[in-house]
Formats: sequence, structure tokens, C-alpha cells
Amino acid sequence: MDKKRDDSLLSRLITCSIVVLFDTAAFSCSLTAEFNRVEMKDMKLDGTLCSLPRSPAFGLGIAALACMSVAQIIGTVGGGVRLYSENKFDISKNRIALIYLVSSWLCYGLAVVMLGTGASMSSKQPYGKGWMDGDCYVVKSGVFGGAAAIAIVAGILIIGFTFPLPPSSITIDKSWYNRSSSR
Repeated sequence: MDKKRDDSLLSRLITCSIVVLFDTAAFSCSLTAEFNRVEMKDMKLDGTLCSLPRSPAFGLGIAALACMSVAQIIGTVGGGVRLYSENKFDISKNRIALIYLVSSWLCYGLAVVMLGTGASMSSKQPYGKGWMDGDCYVVKSGVFGGAAAIAIVAGILIIGFTFPLPPSSITIDKSWYNRSSSR
């Protein structure tokens, strides 16, 4: 039994290490993209047509997306294997872990939208063929930075899914409820 527990702990530590590594890379790429994004001063106008150069934020945004995706998938698989091996997906025992999982995927989805849109807008926009409807758009300040912060939150949540609190460590003091309902 101790050998099985040690193997489980080792696999969780490896999973969390990989998640931390890739999430840190996603954070770094996102933050670097924030400082290398195209700005309004880079826009070139030719009458009614505009053009923007390709920014390093394009590649950094794609790299952040890839790193965050790897972290999310590995964390989900690692936590799912743990859940299945410990209690065969008994929902009543895993509510907190499932809340962590769903929350991490919601954060991941939001970060993907922010990073994908920001990276797409940081690609080259030639004259008359801008990002959308032929118009040039510039990524607003804080989009990549916000995605970096959300990447960290998603990473923390997926680690919480991999290493949940045991059900016995969560106690709810219901004495306040009994006192107030007896009045």
C-alpha cells in the first residue's frame, strides 16, 4: 500500500512540475508579448487604407497558447487518472476537485480567447487587408498581460485539481446555523 501511495505522490509531483513549467512559460510569453505588441505609432496610412507590421507578439502569443494548452491537458489527464484510481469518479467525494477542474477550464478558455485574438491582431496587416473588414486594429494595452494573469490562475486551479484537499480536512461549523434556527 505504501508503494502505491509513493508512486501516486511521485506521479502527482511530476504532473504538477510539468504544469508549473509550461504555465510559467505561457506567463512569460504572454508578458513579453504585452511589451512587444504593435502600437498606434506603428500604423502606416495611405489615404483611407492602413497597414501594420507583424509584431513579435504574434509568435509569443502563439507560443503562450501552445504552452498553456500543454499544461492544461497534462494537468487534466494527471488529475483524472488520480481521481479514477482513488475512487472511480465518485462525484460526492470529488466535488471540490471538479470545481477546480471546471474553473481551470473556464480560465483557460478566457485566456485562449484573449491570446488568440491578440496574436491574430499582431500578425501583419497589409494595406486594404486589415485584421477585420479591411480595417487595421491594434491590441489594447493589458490584453496579453491579462491573459498572463489568467494563465497563472488556471495553472493554480489545475494544480488544485491534481492535489485536492482530502474530504476529511474540510470541516464546516454548523453550530451557528443551529443557534440561529432555534430562535
